Amino acid sequence: MHKWLLALLLTTTAMMADYTAQPIDQKIIDSKIKIIDIRTPSEWKTTGLVKGSIPIMFFDEKGNYNLEAFIAELNKRVQKGEHFALICNSGSRTRMVGSYLGQKMGYNVVDLQGGIQYAMTKKIPLEPYKPKP
Repeated sequence: MHKWLLALLLTTTAMMADYTAQPIDQKIIDSKIKIIDIRTPSEWKTTGLVKGSIPIMFFDEKGNYNLEAFIAELNKRVQKGEHFALICNSGSRTRMVGSYLGQKMGYNVVDLQGGIQYAMTKKIPLEPYKPKP
């Protein structure tokens, strides 16, 4: 009975989860969707952040990651059923992380294709990264 209930719960969660990919544009900025920037602090310092985005590093400079720590921080910022967007430098990290979060963990993720590099070409407003003390 428990296995059947668990399978049903996982299937229902997967059906309700959503993973989409689209380039960043002013429409998505105007929608007020939360944007999670998964780049490294050195990347945030170099380019700045999309105005209002939330920096939560996924991969460090060596390519290591701590999924549990990332999820814990993400859950402080977004509700499980809430749609949110992910951005990285070029879109390769968000494709990997976003599809995992959406398809395996039940989050509603918008992968911002092209990342911060594309955002800069589209003149999306950026702000300097200010580390928290």
